[in-house]
Amino acid sequence: MLETLINWSNANSGFLSLLIFAITMLFGWVSGIFRNLMQKPKFRLELIPGPTLCTAVATGKTYNEHHVHRTAFSLYLKVANIGSAPASIDNIEAAFHWNLSPISWLWIRYRIFWYWLSHPVVSMEAFQYDFGGAKKVYPSLLQANSVTGGVADTYLEVGQSTNGVVYFEHDDSWGGCFPAPIANGNTKIRVAVVDSFHNKYKKTFPVPIVSWAEARKYNPSFGGTFATIRSDENLTDLYETLNK
Repeated sequence: MLETLINWSNANSGFLSLLIFAITMLFGWVSGIFRNLMQKPKFRLELIPGPTLCTAVATGKTYNEHHVHRTAFSLYLKVANIGSAPASIDNIEAAFHWNLSPISWLWIRYRIFWYWLSHPVVSMEAFQYDFGGAKKVYPSLLQANSVTGGVADTYLEVGQSTNGVVYFEHDDSWGGCFPAPIANGNTKIRVAVVDSFHNKYKKTFPVPIVSWAEARKYNPSFGGTFATIRSDENLTDLYETLNK
């Protein structure tokens, strides 16, 4: 049997060489495809202590006898690329549960599922905090910092990370259309970071609910982006009163 195989191999050496070459090329092609498929970015999300907070700002208006408010929250976010290929941060989305009772017809839609804000809004001022004379200025993740002029590097090589504040504002709403509280004075915020390949990386964090006055210690214009853009007289008058 062995002698027959040897004789056949010697007689068909050209065919065997071609077959081995074809198998080698096929293996290289397949392994290259798998190698490329395995090289993918993967973002890890974390929240850093600091201007990570949420508040509901009263606008001074009413709608159908309900007080109108505006939800605003900031997230001091760290994003690390722990994958095997570089990618950029393309967008950041955030979501919360409305504080609705089970009798509301919107309860399943926005109390069980999430209400998403599709992108951050511009913060009119930089986030900073005065620690008894020493002022800490926090970096912004997706916009230029108005104090330092710096812009965070959102292109992440493998093993690199970046951090900064992202700021969200929800437009005028009323009733229970604000983040539902959970234990320890927090609410749940769902964060989705979108990379340049349109991959989404999601994580849910507990975020402290604070008063508007406390939030404004980190940013005097907290909750006021829409008011500034639209020249909202109610909030503008309230800002002036608080700043006296």
